[in-house]
Amino acid sequence: MKILQYHQGSLPILVSMPHNGQQIPDEIAQTMTESALSLVDTDWYMDKVYAFAKELGCHVISPNYSRYVIDLNRPSDDKSLYPGADTTELCPTTQFDSQAIYKEGKQPTSEEIEMRVNLYWMPYHDQLSSALKQILQKHGYALLFEAHSIKSVVPRFFEGQLPDFNFGNYNECSSSKELTELVEEWSPSGYSKVVNGRFKGGYITRNYGDPSNAIDSLQLELSQATYMNESSLEFDKQKASQVIPVIEELFEKLIKHSQQQKKH
Repeated sequence: MKILQYHQGSLPILVSMPHNGQQIPDEIAQTMTESALSLVDTDWYMDKVYAFAKELGCHVISPNYSRYVIDLNRPSDDKSLYPGADTTELCPTTQFDSQAIYKEGKQPTSEEIEMRVNLYWMPYHDQLSSALKQILQKHGYALLFEAHSIKSVVPRFFEGQLPDFNFGNYNECSSSKELTELVEEWSPSGYSKVVNGRFKGGYITRNYGDPSNAIDSLQLELSQATYMNESSLEFDKQKASQVIPVIEELFEKLIKHSQQQKKH
């Protein structure tokens, strides 16, 4: 199977969905626990939620393989993004509820992790980097939008229930002042929102955002309670039909913003 899917668009916006994949190679699946094989920590249905992005003209990149194989939103040296906080690794060994991903004694070795970096991590980042470079050359500006989602309640990572829209731009370091103001001023009608709360943007947001060189990056961690049944992991068409137009409204503003940047 192909490592990733890439759709070339016409706008200076690239939507990345690094946790949308659901495939696990057979040789890795055989080492995993039964509960892990349900892939419960997937950023479910990001391709459905952001289907409009391709129609609008955005570039879109997503992996075919699960974050349990390797987490594309972690640095390849596995340095912690949130020092002192409980986080999952480059090749996660526990699920968000702390259950084991691997059978006893079957955790990936350092050699196995290096192989996965070369086989799965590098191609995604090579394509992402190449796409941003091409967008920048063509438009003089690039906006990387990191599309993520997570359960509304995950005690391991945060207290209580997560806001609906959780934006992160690495404490305003990964995007321009103008884009930061746009996100801070935008209000998702009927939904709660926070900027740089528990989620400040992962490795991709932090690594590729370079506003001084006309590359903005922004992460949205969307609460899964807004578009799916969190217990059954099923897509909820009624919920989705309410939240997707709100996200589209945001994208219309991002498109306008990106077009203004091109003129500068």
